[in-house]
This record gives sequence, structure tokens and C-alpha cells, in this order.
Amino acid sequence: MLETQSGVSDDSNGGGITLTEDQLAEAKIVVVDDDKLVTSSLSSFLSLELDVDPLTFNDSTKALSFLQDKSNQPDLIISDFLMPDLDGIQLLSAARQLHPEVPRVLLTGYADKENAIKAINDVQLFQYIEKPWENDRLRRVVEFALERIVLLRRLMDKLGAVKELMDYRRSLAR
Repeated sequence: MLETQSGVSDDSNGGGITLTEDQLAEAKIVVVDDDKLVTSSLSSFLSLELDVDPLTFNDSTKALSFLQDKSNQPDLIISDFLMPDLDGIQLLSAARQLHPEVPRVLLTGYADKENAIKAINDVQLFQYIEKPWENDRLRRVVEFALERIVLLRRLMDKLGAVKELMDYRRSLAR
């Protein structure tokens, strides 16, 4: 899981953040596609471009089992749309229930685009990417998704601290 405190610098241009190389290297990205060529291509791309070693699955039910294990905390989930057993929408819908804060990206072929767009609201996708993907766009989507999860976890940490302070304040008032 990505660290939310050290090594993150504020981006003075857009108000976002910039992840360090170490943070990118420790990102837990889950990639699911029944086509081994696609998972191999994505794995190589993420490794070469972002120094990320993703967890790849060619079986959506095995990916779901991985996600159901509470000790596994992904930072990003990328799934193909059309797969046997569980399709990408079913998998990402289950992932949303298990890890609601984790960005979900759907890969779709051109013919699947209409159905994928219809499903975006159901799954609350972070983004969808058409196959064949453009490397620059894929890189930006992955970087933005990882930055988003760091910001969201940082916010959740701060909200937890505020809640603790409010509880402490209430205990003093008694």
C-alpha cells in the first residue's frame, strides 16, 4: 500500500501531488485480463515506464479471491471488460464493495465501448481505457489514480485525527 506521508510533494502548478519513485515502486496495482498477452504487455509497460511490478491475473475469479483477502490492499485495479466467469463490470463492482476507495479502471475494446459507458456509473469507474491503449494516456491515468488514492488516504487519516480530537474534547466536557 502506498505511503501517504513521507515522500509526497505538493505540486505547485495544479494543486495535486507528485509521487516519488519509491512510492511508485511500492504501488500495488492489480491487472486482470483473460488474455496473457495483454497482462504481459501491461506488466512490462508499468515496469518500464513507472518501475511498478503489478500483480497480474488471467482469471477474474482468482483476482476476486485475492481482493477478498483482507491482507491484500490494492492501490489501483485495472480490469478487462469481456472475460469468462466474471466480466470486468462484475469484478470491479465486487472490488468497489471490498475496497471502495481504490480507483478502478476498465479496459475495453471498441466494440464494448457502449456497454462499458453504460456500466461506468454502476461501478463508479475512475476511468476507462480503450484497447489498444495509447501508452501516454495509460501512464497518465495510472499516475493520476495513484495520486488520487494517496490524497484520499491522507484525507481519511486527517478525518480520523479530527474525530479523535472531537472525542477527546467531548470527554473533557463531561
